[in-house]
Amino acid sequence: MTEFTFHLPPSALAGNGAGMKPFYKTLTCGLADAGHSVDLVEHDRETALDLTEAGDRFHIFDHGQIRHPRALNAGIAYVYPFWNLDPWGIRAFSSIAAKKFDPALVPRKPAVEFFGRLQHRLVKKRASRYPQPPEHARDLPKDAIAIFLQSEFHRDVGETCYLERAEMVQAVLEAAGDQPVVIKPHPRDLEPQTYGWLETLLVEWPNLTVTDANIHDVLASAAKVVTINSAVGIEAQLHRVPVILCGHADFLHVCHTAKDTKSLTELVGADMGPQPVEAFLYWYFKENCLAAGDPDLLQAFLDRVAQTGFAR
Repeated sequence: MTEFTFHLPPSALAGNGAGMKPFYKTLTCGLADAGHSVDLVEHDRETALDLTEAGDRFHIFDHGQIRHPRALNAGIAYVYPFWNLDPWGIRAFSSIAAKKFDPALVPRKPAVEFFGRLQHRLVKKRASRYPQPPEHARDLPKDAIAIFLQSEFHRDVGETCYLERAEMVQAVLEAAGDQPVVIKPHPRDLEPQTYGWLETLLVEWPNLTVTDANIHDVLASAAKVVTINSAVGIEAQLHRVPVILCGHADFLHVCHTAKDTKSLTELVGADMGPQPVEAFLYWYFKENCLAAGDPDLLQAFLDRVAQTGFAR
């Protein structure tokens, strides 16, 4: 039997595990019931690698970026109930970025049905990762270039940028000509300097709209989406809107990537045809992620552990 250590946030360890996410509860309880040894420790990023090196246990890191033969990193993969369980990291840092996507290898009927279920759950119900205004925005310009900002003060956005957000926004505004541009700030960005900067841009650019409207209203009226690597790149695919990324992402396969202002300017003015988004979303979530609540979650987890080459 295998010895596992789960490195979890303090909230998951408090109250005898009362705050633990169902994904971890299913795995830790299932492993223990199957006779495996399971330890739960607080995730300390400074000591994580040393702890892994020190013994022969297999380690699971919540929101980790540990690369080690006896480690996998776990976290929600943009859309619940899907989780990354990955040897490199989660979301932008996951190894999915390096994998080859071939739509011809994806079963068409299941992919179309899966796409339809995601559209129903997210687009039709106007739901997103963060709470959205319930009101329908009626005054958004049509065929706009929609820029979705991410906070540079949270998480690891800065590590993944090809362009800083000010560069990104300026390049889009200059390239757009008379085409309308809509900017939606990140819901968690409450920094006064962000809104002061946006107010300055509104004075300078008459074709610019800044909005906190529901993300699905913005996407429904957009001709293109520009972002660093926000989860909106996934949601835009459900609206079949082309996506321009200005940072490293693990869903780049059906997006366009700008690594400098010149390429961003060219992409803003480019014609963009349809992408095989049904096949891609099925491939990304169903073939490269695990689903919390899946009755076979424990076996899928053990299969991922085995794929690392670790012998149980």
